[in-house]
Amino acid sequence: MKQRFVKAAIMVCCVAAVGCKQAPMTTGPGEYAVLTVATTDREIPTNYSATIRGRQDIDIYPQVSGTIWQLCVKEGQRVSKGQTLFIIDQVPYKAALQTAEANVAAAKASVATAQLTYDSKKELFARNVVSQFDLSTAENNLLTAKAQLAQAEAQQVNAANNLSYTVVKAPSDGVVGTLPYRVGALVSASMPQPLTTVSDNSTMYVYFSLTEKQLLELTRRYGSIDATLKSMPDVQLRLNDGSMYDQKGRVESISGVIETGTVQLRAAFPNKNGLLHSGGAGDVVLANAYKDCIAIPQAATFELQDKVYVYKIKDGKAASSMVEVEPISNGQEYIVKSGLTPGDVIVAEGVGLLREGTPVVPKGQAAAAAAPAEEQPAAGAAAEAAGETSGDAAAQTQNEKEE
Repeated sequence: MKQRFVKAAIMVCCVAAVGCKQAPMTTGPGEYAVLTVATTDREIPTNYSATIRGRQDIDIYPQVSGTIWQLCVKEGQRVSKGQTLFIIDQVPYKAALQTAEANVAAAKASVATAQLTYDSKKELFARNVVSQFDLSTAENNLLTAKAQLAQAEAQQVNAANNLSYTVVKAPSDGVVGTLPYRVGALVSASMPQPLTTVSDNSTMYVYFSLTEKQLLELTRRYGSIDATLKSMPDVQLRLNDGSMYDQKGRVESISGVIETGTVQLRAAFPNKNGLLHSGGAGDVVLANAYKDCIAIPQAATFELQDKVYVYKIKDGKAASSMVEVEPISNGQEYIVKSGLTPGDVIVAEGVGLLREGTPVVPKGQAAAAAAPAEEQPAAGAAAEAAGETSGDAAAQTQNEKEE
């Protein structure tokens, strides 16, 4: 019995030893995902807050005073150039025009009388019947009558213009805004609020701003402001509800004045369906195109004192390297301006766990290298276990015989 107990204890120790061989402790280098740097093309969109204006937003003010006699349009109505919007009471202006016409007729009669007098004096002067003084006086009276006629005609033109101003017309094609004044309201040219606003919404102007630094970068990239306007890609408009406008626009102008560190740009968008309205808001989406650039995941970088670094793999170890990146990003990638060249291998993930000089094994390589080495110890352990088992069985049979 003692021999059986001792042999059982020996078998337990052997099994424990075999188990330890199957799970060895490893302290090799860590495995990390790596990335081989290569050039590519990227287009990174950037959003800029924008305001929407019609191509023309014309405030309509009356040019004469009076009460509104007739309202000829409705709010939101589309009108054509020259279409009547309002009619102001015309009675006093018609009377003024009739008075001016009468004054013109009287002035014409005065001119005719002065002309007859001058012609008569001139003939009498030739016969030495009247003096030079009488002839000059008649000539001056004629000139005065002609001047009074010209003044009366000017007053007639002014009265006619005032009468025409009582009919307020649309200065351009567009859409009528609000109508704060109704029939019977007293209006004048000096009132603070316009009669209405006519907005030409066939083409919409969308205004947005860039920082001075961004403008300098664009100018350096394309060479000049004119070249920038010609070379900039089409822009898109994200509406206030989050949807994208189905038409693209072009940046047409860049302001020549920088105010509070920003410069204003204007993009034009077609508006055939009338979806855009003057006074609206949205975001201009400007695509920044980069050709043959180096793009790396932001997860492959870390920052130190406002500088961006990556870990390059050199001789199987991590070596930190500073890179210069574009200030514009899509939140997932950086466009590298300098610090990396095609063919460099960098750590793509887990850079926060690395230190300078940490041994790095690309993920997947360690498993492939370790697989053959692990198979051999496992086979040896199996053979050893089989030998021990057969030996134990033989020993047990011998003992039974002895008993």
